[in-house]
Amino acid sequence: MTDAGTSEPASVPSSEYAGVPDGFQRLWTPHRMAYIQAGADAMRAACPFCAAPGKTDADGLIVHRGTSAYVLLNLFPYNSGHLLVCPYRHVATYDLATTEETQEIAEFTQTAMRALRAVSRCDGFNIGMNQGAVAGAGVDEHLHQHVVPRWASDANFFPIIARTKALPQLLGDVRETLAAAWPAY
Repeated sequence: MTDAGTSEPASVPSSEYAGVPDGFQRLWTPHRMAYIQAGADAMRAACPFCAAPGKTDADGLIVHRGTSAYVLLNLFPYNSGHLLVCPYRHVATYDLATTEETQEIAEFTQTAMRALRAVSRCDGFNIGMNQGAVAGAGVDEHLHQHVVPRWASDANFFPIIARTKALPQLLGDVRETLAAAWPAY
């Protein structure tokens, strides 16, 4: 369909588009398209958790580096301060991690909770690992534990799916604040 006398497409109001109106608010996140277009094969070829330690802390969103594991911000967070604790080694599941890796992951998870509580005054946490694509792991080939701060005013664990989620701080600012709150070892 074109406007009369031009090759330009006709303007059609959005109310005329196909579909049934629903109760969802739309939060357009075009920055996620790179993640979507890359697909699972690209994630396996260029694992983001293997690449991050080779970057500066700011560019890799790294909050803390240890001997066998490190802590970074989730690039696609559920809440501000959503951290991931990863071993440096590219290993898929918890049972394949070494004793040293699991010990440091556990220690960093506890420290992440303390740091998040100190800087964001959160009321609780969701902590967990999705092991394998079938379990919901976005990067299923590299073990990572989520530490998600929660506040009493949160509606549910996946508000971004149910409605619109607002993140009040930029990732770089959150990384700087948490890195400064991380105790020295």
